[in-house]
Amino acid sequence: MMMMPSFKCYIVSFEEILFSGELAWLSVIGTQGEIGIYPGHTPLLTEICPGPAHLKTTDHEEKIFYLSGGYLEILPREVKILADTALRADDIDERRAEEARHAAEKQLLSKQDQVNYAQVATELAEAAALLHTIRRKNRMKKF
Repeated sequence: MMMMPSFKCYIVSFEEILFSGELAWLSVIGTQGEIGIYPGHTPLLTEICPGPAHLKTTDHEEKIFYLSGGYLEILPREVKILADTALRADDIDERRAEEARHAAEKQLLSKQDQVNYAQVATELAEAAALLHTIRRKNRMKKF
């Protein structure tokens, strides 16, 4: 039986190693858009944006993680994701993410002088990325 081509992957946050294993493919959102990574990918070092990391193990298991940002390093036989914050999609509280999105939108629309628009825009982007991760996980479960 021929082995499936694969690469080693690590997803690491400041708190813990969330994933370590052999992958068939990986998808993350970089600063230039979504990056699909397969065995033999060209080496690369880039920033990643808030959003989902979608992966498929060599055991055909699909997993989704939320990454708040950080760096992606692609080497010949391994990929490292060094995330500021990383969560398993199953650990995301959808209600809280929706509330955070709503609160940030409300602040942006308010006419208050004390609103720090850059900070609120960042909070809105993070809440939207969390919700995008949840939606991707939910779509995956349908198939």
